[in-house]
Amino acid sequence: MSTSPAEASEPPFRAAIIPVTAFQQNCALIWETASRRGAVVDPGGDVERILRVIAEADVAVEKILVTHGHVDHIGGVTALRDRLVAMNATAVVIEGPHRADQPIIDGLETSARKFGIVDALPMQPDRWLEQGDTVSVGDIVFEVLHCPGHSPGSVVYFQREVGFAFVGDVIFQNSVGRTDLFGGSHTQLIASICDKLLPLGDDVAFLPGHGAMSTIGEERRNNPYLVPVA
Repeated sequence: MSTSPAEASEPPFRAAIIPVTAFQQNCALIWETASRRGAVVDPGGDVERILRVIAEADVAVEKILVTHGHVDHIGGVTALRDRLVAMNATAVVIEGPHRADQPIIDGLETSARKFGIVDALPMQPDRWLEQGDTVSVGDIVFEVLHCPGHSPGSVVYFQREVGFAFVGDVIFQNSVGRTDLFGGSHTQLIASICDKLLPLGDDVAFLPGHGAMSTIGEERRNNPYLVPVA
């Protein structure tokens, strides 16, 4: 059976950005184009909104991927997992972040009260991730980069063939993650960016945990935190 030009040019995976919570955190639904098997990245809250996007996209969510343990990124993980399991009677695996974020995850309920978040539930990953690990969404493989600094266990998910990364709060358009929270280190954060993200290449696009998408090249040239060292 021949493949049409349209089919040949079909991207291997697609993504829908879903801003959630008062923090406008960039939760994302990603799915393999061919099979429509998918994952949700950083469901920080607003679970009903996320479920609506999943239903509209007709995606079978098999995993929840977590970049780091702050409440605005994990507050909805358990509720979303439980709802998906109840609706579809299939397992949903929680992967990430790095084990170094365990103390932050343990303090989820305290953090939620501090920020007035009433629906965050405790969560625990099924799989902690390390530098060099891979995670799959269908047959699409993401490389895991451990990038501490914003939090000790922050990870980045990098899809090499497409040249795209989910970076959590490690780097933003013209900014970097804050380091005044528990376990934060500005020196470590800049090292993570310079040693692990900048070498990915200028054409690599990324979705940060908040705000607009950017590229490694744009940040290498224009990010005031990186220009002196890039």
